[in-house]
Amino acid sequence: MITINKYEGLVAAPFTPLDQNDNLNTELIPKYYRFLEKNGIVGAFINGTTGEGASLTQKEKQINAENWAKCLRDGGKVRIINLVGGTSYKECIENAIHSYEIGLSAVAIIGPYFFKPCNIDNLAEYVAKIGEAIPGMPVYYYHIPAFTGINFSMFEFLKKISVMLPNFAGIKFTHEDFMDFLECLNYNNKKYDLLWGRDECLLSSLILGCKGAVGSTYNYAAPLYHKLIEAFNSGDIESARNLQHKSINLIKLLNKYGGIATGKVFMKYIGIDCGKFRMPVKNMVESKYVEFLKDIEHLEMDDLFSKI
Repeated sequence: MITINKYEGLVAAPFTPLDQNDNLNTELIPKYYRFLEKNGIVGAFINGTTGEGASLTQKEKQINAENWAKCLRDGGKVRIINLVGGTSYKECIENAIHSYEIGLSAVAIIGPYFFKPCNIDNLAEYVAKIGEAIPGMPVYYYHIPAFTGINFSMFEFLKKISVMLPNFAGIKFTHEDFMDFLECLNYNNKKYDLLWGRDECLLSSLILGCKGAVGSTYNYAAPLYHKLIEAFNSGDIESARNLQHKSINLIKLLNKYGGIATGKVFMKYIGIDCGKFRMPVKNMVESKYVEFLKDIEHLEMDDLFSKI
């Protein structure tokens, strides 16, 4: 049994820094870590979707984790959740044990997205098989059916996994099923940590009682979301709505220039050049960067971006 230390506030999903030769640029990680810390980020969810975990080798994921772990061990305040998941539970176990040995805060497991679990029991068995290898470490499940194609009820999954895995801590919930999310939040006297994973509808999750959220835009627009949460907590719902609308406009700009890879362009804009996304993700062509800068200016959000 573990103590579940819930995350309250923003958990960034960091981009994995790559150099011009498409190799890890680990020298940038300490600067990145301090930047997140300065901007009030309480946690970092590494090697995830935003971090291109599915495009990294097993060794690269471990090297990436080691460098983030060093920042934490050196007195950092930003806790680190490492996504160890993939399609091989053996590799997941290796990464989970490695995460424990280097001193990370928690691990997350994603459902296997090639040979998919046939039902909730099968998924719970898979997660428990990995989690039981690190009994002293909190384990999260990463629910993102848009990528995995696995869309079981998380409430039913939570009822299964909670009796199978004593160190289960919660769910990174990246799906728009608010009914399922609320049931998970309230399960077993609100025992588990439910981290909301859709930046564009954070406000809706706060209304349901969410306290922590994981997102990619928190990397470079943390002030926007801090103000949104502050407005909500103070009862200024109109301001919170307006700030959520600004978040939506920001995310629409991501989509205009190709989607997830545009996040690294935003990082370049605020002063941390993480390189490009690996194939097959399509990156913004260089000739579009000037147009991109003009679109950012039209957002009139400069005071809501994070600063170096």
